[in-house]
Amino acid sequence: MRRVAVPLSLTPEAARPRDGRFVSLGGPTMGVTWSLKAWAPRGLGDAVLSAAVQAACDTVVAQMSTWEPTSDISRYNAAAPGTWTPAPAHLLTVVDAALETARLSGGAFDPTVGSLVDLWGFGPAGAVTTEPAAASLCAARLGWRDVRIDAEARTIFQPGGLRLDLSGIAKGFGVDLAAQALEALGVRDYLLEIGGELRGGGVKGDGEPWWVEIEPPPEDELAEPPILVALHGLSIATSGDWRRTWSVGGMRYSHTLDPATRAPVPGSVAAVSVLHPDCMRADALCTALTVLGPAGAAFATRHDIAAQIVSRDAGGLREWVSPALMRLLD
Repeated sequence: MRRVAVPLSLTPEAARPRDGRFVSLGGPTMGVTWSLKAWAPRGLGDAVLSAAVQAACDTVVAQMSTWEPTSDISRYNAAAPGTWTPAPAHLLTVVDAALETARLSGGAFDPTVGSLVDLWGFGPAGAVTTEPAAASLCAARLGWRDVRIDAEARTIFQPGGLRLDLSGIAKGFGVDLAAQALEALGVRDYLLEIGGELRGGGVKGDGEPWWVEIEPPPEDELAEPPILVALHGLSIATSGDWRRTWSVGGMRYSHTLDPATRAPVPGSVAAVSVLHPDCMRADALCTALTVLGPAGAAFATRHDIAAQIVSRDAGGLREWVSPALMRLLD
């Protein structure tokens, strides 16, 4: 038994069968993989489609990967205090969206946590096996309010010591960028995924939508039936505390960091999934809701975010579904 979420845009006219051919492709990127299922126009070869998606992914890595010492974000992080660093258009777009999400969430989403990411062993500095010293955490420079963008000059201001980390939003942007590349080639019907973040356009060749089940935590079952989403002009992102963790002394540390405590978020929120037309926005909002914890439900309701929040307590897993998502459930 499943619950079904269907957007209003999926009308009988939008779900008419398509002419074309089925395509299934994939490749590596950002330490994960990308995959594409599409109903592509006849005559449009696999190599062209694969190259379009890979080029979009490579662009995100070149501009936004802190693991690449020559990337644009790495140049910004190494820039001298009080300087304006040149930035390409896509990096400016993502930083601007990250700062907007920071403002919206009161700093729960903070793109300046790069120093903390390294201290907790989740960045390019390498893994750690013990908690960072309190003095090191306190000394780490954070401050999303101090980041300024000059869109006309295409530069970002480095106040000194700030380290941007866009891992909570860049993957979603990569999905959007690759989707734009496919649509520019005439592909309207596709399901695109990068490392668990997905975007769906159009329908399958037979007119059926691209069905995706919201991913639950792996260690337990929810009392409620799974939610199956028709990704028609929609994206979905999921953040889970079982991904990218390390443990010591019986304590498990998740990669999602709370800027207020300068530590991984506690284990009360097991998973957050967000539906949004833009995968970049869904990706960032997942992180914000995870960090907000118990306050996340009120935040999602206030801002009309279609979200499922799964919490963990002594009795097991508990689900909360936002009003915006409830409206999509059939």
